[in-house]
Amino acid sequence: MQDSQPNNPLHGIKLADIVEELEAHYGWDGLAERIDINCFKKDPSVKSSLKFLRKTPWARSKVEDLYIATFCRDNPWTKS
Repeated sequence: MQDSQPNNPLHGIKLADIVEELEAHYGWDGLAERIDINCFKKDPSVKSSLKFLRKTPWARSKVEDLYIATFCRDNPWTKS
């Protein structure tokens, strides 16, 4: 079986895994500094963040971009 999205660094990665890895790396305060959204500022949790991010495409995009910039530096999608 061939990978249908070979250039997509997020292919096969769940949003929950993205949020958990970013929180482990930056902490909630660090995420709130980098992405100004309330789900990272006020009583943050993975569950509440996922609920918000699944309904808010612009915020999800910012989180995905931060994940790529943080963990996928060798990927061709990332900007130099």
